[in-house]
Amino acid sequence: MTVSLDAPEARAPARREVSLAVPLGIAAAVVVLDQLTKHWAQNALVESSKHIIWTLRLNLSFNSGMAFSTGRGVGPFIGAVAIVVIIALAISVRRVAGDSVLAAVAAGLVVGGAIGNLADRIFRGGGWLHGSVIDFIDLQWFPIFNVADAAITIGGALFIIWTLRRAQP
Repeated sequence: MTVSLDAPEARAPARREVSLAVPLGIAAAVVVLDQLTKHWAQNALVESSKHIIWTLRLNLSFNSGMAFSTGRGVGPFIGAVAIVVIIALAISVRRVAGDSVLAAVAAGLVVGGAIGNLADRIFRGGGWLHGSVIDFIDLQWFPIFNVADAAITIGGALFIIWTLRRAQP
């Protein structure tokens, strides 16, 4: 059997789907690193902050609200939103990532960061989703954050880059 060069199979390069192990592995790594660093911060930074370099210091803080410590007391709402985001990304990661390693990495970072902060809200406080997120990376000119926050931000930026790259002809 011969294949015509005009056949769709001959023109389109084969698409390889990214393994689900990529975003799941990244998410797991983010959760582990986030929880280990928060555990360390909670024990090592109790009495004082530690200056690292320039404006970077490690300074223990507890955030019961949203980003940048706004919305204090709405932890249960934030936790519920995080659960929905995690489930939605977990269900759609295969479709979202498809054959893009960049999208798979972005999804893994966002899911891992969301799970890391959600774990704080569940296990570090007085009641279901009433816990505070541990923040400790303090640039002194930007709100204090943690590894999970950094992963979510980087993952979001990678999703934007991926979207812009897909939009190009």
